[in-house]
Amino acid sequence: MPLCSRTLNERQINMIALSHTIGNGLFLGSGTTLAVAGPGGAVLCYVLIGTVMSSVVSCLCEMASLMPVNFPTLEFPRRFLDRGVGFAIGWMSWFACTVGATGQLTAVSQTIKFRYDDGRTYLDWNAGEYVSSAVWVSICLVVVICVNMLPVKVYGQFEYLFGCFKLTFITMLIVLMLILDVMTPRADAYYRQAPGRKYWDHPYAFFNPIYAVTDEDGNLQRSINGTIGTFLNMWTTCVHVIFSYTGMEVIASTAAESKALANAESLKMGSRKISIRIIILYSLAMLTASFVVPRDHPFINGVGQSPGSKSVFIIAVVEAGIPNLAHFFNAVFIFSSFTSANSCLYLASRVLHTLALHGQTGPEWITKRLRECRGGVPVQAVLVSGVVATISYVGCSGTALLRVYELESNSTISALITYILICAAYLCFFKTLKETKMRVNISATQAAIYDRDHPRYPYKSHGQWLKAMYGMIAGIIILMFNGIGTFLENPFDTRRFIVYYIGVPAFVLLVLGYKIRRHGFYISRWGPERSNDLCNAIQATSEVRKGRLEFPKSGFTKENIGIFFDWIWVWMK
Repeated sequence: MPLCSRTLNERQINMIALSHTIGNGLFLGSGTTLAVAGPGGAVLCYVLIGTVMSSVVSCLCEMASLMPVNFPTLEFPRRFLDRGVGFAIGWMSWFACTVGATGQLTAVSQTIKFRYDDGRTYLDWNAGEYVSSAVWVSICLVVVICVNMLPVKVYGQFEYLFGCFKLTFITMLIVLMLILDVMTPRADAYYRQAPGRKYWDHPYAFFNPIYAVTDEDGNLQRSINGTIGTFLNMWTTCVHVIFSYTGMEVIASTAAESKALANAESLKMGSRKISIRIIILYSLAMLTASFVVPRDHPFINGVGQSPGSKSVFIIAVVEAGIPNLAHFFNAVFIFSSFTSANSCLYLASRVLHTLALHGQTGPEWITKRLRECRGGVPVQAVLVSGVVATISYVGCSGTALLRVYELESNSTISALITYILICAAYLCFFKTLKETKMRVNISATQAAIYDRDHPRYPYKSHGQWLKAMYGMIAGIIILMFNGIGTFLENPFDTRRFIVYYIGVPAFVLLVLGYKIRRHGFYISRWGPERSNDLCNAIQATSEVRKGRLEFPKSGFTKENIGIFFDWIWVWMK
């Protein structure tokens, strides 16, 4: 059977990445961020984690721009670190994407149970209250699987429309929050003066200086005040914000189905646009929301009756006297969860298909079927991933719901391990690039291909090896201390500790499993298996670089105006 067809164009790939990243981590999770870190701390966390993710994405896309390969997230660690590492990343990525789809389907079933009751305003969705959560999970799961069965070109167009809608909505949110902050309050608003900067001043302050140590049920055990409390709040918020940013690497992961795979500058522009858009949109959304909702609001501190009621954006419009907008926002949040589940299943199926192409999915009779594509779609891989996503039925209510959310947290840690290894792979790639260029038996033409200072080198960021170090070290530190709260609890919560750290031994076991299967227990043969392969490297087609504003003539001319508007279009499309 033919491999998956390359039919996605650049705008579709950009929007698949945008649609996958923008989700309820921001819409529903920003309330927790604001409550824990305070207004300034929340914005700062989004900016800091955004720079880490931008570093990871630029590492991945520079390698993929020079050497266009299928699923670079798996291939480059395999090529520059170790084949066993690539195997482990592949299965952890599949797990993270499948559990991500499970979490988003569960989010749909919970968000549709919309109820907002603060004693003054009462909002309720009967469909969510009286229809079983399993019904909503079933409907969404069937639709998601059907959409993923569509030809890739059709699927890409759907994702483009989804991404455009999300981009428009989050822009509207930012503008609306800013308007609510400065306009004269409506007659039925909860306040009589525009909030302005009220919630950033005393007694609210820039940071939240009180860290609350709670048990699994949310009961307060003790408080830590002062500088240490501020630091702990910032740290736990950074870990929480990672979840909002997972998915930015999708810009490179869709390479196998990209028409522009051989276009050396396609990934360069895509990575820069996704980084700029996501960091700016997230930071501005958090900033403007913090102007109109205080960090001590009871609904974002555990009192809210439904996921939607804990959203800072819904709280903002209700207290501004526009409760009808709350219904629209909650509907969008449900749609956002659905589209995120859709893209998670897409990625899970492609990871599983890639693993099958490498012969790493078990017995040949299974692998053979997972390799098959019909109409450019790996149908069997979609079905297998969809079947695993039925775990979302477990999370329809009660304690099982908490277990699903813990699985989703663990998938975020799996993604964090992948980001660390992408940066490590880049550092090895950077070293290999320099060594290859210095070889005496290499021609001048070949040396030019590997020269990062050459005008036709596809994608170069200044100080990129420093960004790789920054991304790797930051990722390691976050990974090591992501469960810091468990060390402060009394008694020590062993189960929560396992939830936060089980991804690390799982990764090690996957690597060891690969080594044992390949070499048995001959430990002397377990050394790094890497090719450091730089073959099939390409150059940009022209020294006139895409996305760079260069005027051929001086002055205000028709040609310069045309080039200026073309430059704007390149960055906006």
